[in-house]
Amino acid sequence: MSTRGPRLEFAVGAFLLLALGSMLVLAIASTNGKFGFGGDTYELKARFTNIGPLRPMAPVKIGGVTIGRVGDISLDPKKLDSVVTLDIDNRYDTLSADTSAGILTNGLLGESYVGLQPGGDPESLKPGEEIAFTTPAVDIIQMVGKYMFSGGGKPAAPSTGADEGASTTTTPSPIEANTP
Repeated sequence: MSTRGPRLEFAVGAFLLLALGSMLVLAIASTNGKFGFGGDTYELKARFTNIGPLRPMAPVKIGGVTIGRVGDISLDPKKLDSVVTLDIDNRYDTLSADTSAGILTNGLLGESYVGLQPGGDPESLKPGEEIAFTTPAVDIIQMVGKYMFSGGGKPAAPSTGADEGASTTTTPSPIEANTP
C-alpha cells in the first residue's frame, strides 16, 4: 500500500483553499459587495399593467447606468395591476416628480430591467411615493404572433402605368354582389 506524502496533502489543501477563495471573490463581485444588507436605499413604487419577465433584483437604470434594484413585485388585489417596489440608491434622491418608468429589455432576448426617464419638474419624488407615468413591458412573442397571423387586411389592387387609356373592369366581391 502506498501512503500519501505531506507534499501531496499540502497541494490538495492549497488547491481547495484557492477554489474556495475564488468562489468568495465571485460571490462578492456578483452582488456588488452589498449582499442585500444595504440600508443606503429608498423605496419608490411603480404600477404596471404588464411586467413581462421582470424579476426581483433586476436593475433599475437611467441612461444605461444602474441606480437601484427591483425590491419586490406584488399584485394589487383591487386594480389587478402589478406593483413594483424599486430600491433606489440614496445618491439619486433628486428624481423629479414627473419621472417615468418603463420595463425594457437588454437586446432582443436579454434580461428585463426598469428604465427611468427623469422629467423636468423641480419637485422630487419622496421615499415611498409612486411613479405616476409608467409603460408596461412589450411581449415580443405576442407582437410577432399578431404580425404573422393578422391576415384579414384587403390586398392593394395592382396598378400599372402603361394602361392609362385602357378600360378596366372589376368584378364585385361576393359581399358587394349580395347587397341590394
